[in-house]
Amino acid sequence: MNNLNLGPYQEDRIYLGDATRLIQELPCSSIDLIVTDPPFAIDFRAQRLNYNRTGSNVLEGYQEVSGEEYELFTREWMSEAFRILSPSGSMYVFSGWNHLKDILDGLDRAGFTTQNHLIWKYQFGVFTKKKYVTSHYHILFVVKDRKRYTFNKVEHYPEDVWEIKREYWKGRKKTPTKLPSEIVRKILRFSSNPGDIVLDPFLGSGTVAVTAKEMGRHFIGFEVVGEYLSFANDRLSGTGWNSYTATDKGRDCGATGHPV
Repeated sequence: MNNLNLGPYQEDRIYLGDATRLIQELPCSSIDLIVTDPPFAIDFRAQRLNYNRTGSNVLEGYQEVSGEEYELFTREWMSEAFRILSPSGSMYVFSGWNHLKDILDGLDRAGFTTQNHLIWKYQFGVFTKKKYVTSHYHILFVVKDRKRYTFNKVEHYPEDVWEIKREYWKGRKKTPTKLPSEIVRKILRFSSNPGDIVLDPFLGSGTVAVTAKEMGRHFIGFEVVGEYLSFANDRLSGTGWNSYTATDKGRDCGATGHPV
C-alpha cells in the first residue's frame, strides 16, 4: 500500500480529461494497481444494435483511436503507467485481437514483465458470415518487478482462462462498452489489498472505480467523455465523490520509467 501521494489528484475521485495527458501529473510510484480497458482502434459504432441492445439506451460520445495512431498512443500511456506504478505494482490490460501486437510491443517497450496472458471467454459475440465469431478478450497481466508484486492466491489452482458472462443492463442507460463487475472483483482479489490505490485511466462506465470502492480499495479514474464521467459518478452517487477537470502537465521521474 502506498502513502496516498497523488500529486494534484485526490483518492476516490474521477477526473475529466485525456488520460494520456492527465496521467503525466501522477507522481512516480504512486499507484498500486492499474486495471483498464483502453480503446481498441476498431470501427466501433456505439449505437449499433449488437448484443440485443436498444440503441437509444447507449450513451453517445465514444471516442476511438485510429489504427494509424494506435501504436504511438499505446506506447505513450504505457510508458507513463510503468512510471506511476509502485515498485510492487501490477497492471491488467484488456485487448481485442486486432491490435494485440501493439499492446504486447508497448508493454515490452515500457519495461513491464508479462506474468500471464489471460483469456476472458464471454457468452456471445457479433454475428459474422465469413469468419469465426469472436467471443473472447485478451487480458495481459503484467508487473513492474517480477520478483516483487502483489498476488493473493485466492484460488488453489487459478487458471488463465476465465469464463465470465457479460452483464445485461436491460432497459437501462449504459456506455457502449463495459466490464462485468465479476471480472474486476476477481482481479482486485488477486492483485490488490484493502487500502491500495487502483487506477483506471480509461474509465468508461466506472466499473473499476465502483468495484474498488465496494472492496475497500481507493481509486482514481480518468475519462475523456463528459457524459460517461457523469454516468460513472451516478454509479458512485450517495458517497459525496465528484468529478473534476484536471490540468495537462508533464512530470519527470529521472531514471524511473522507460522512454517511449
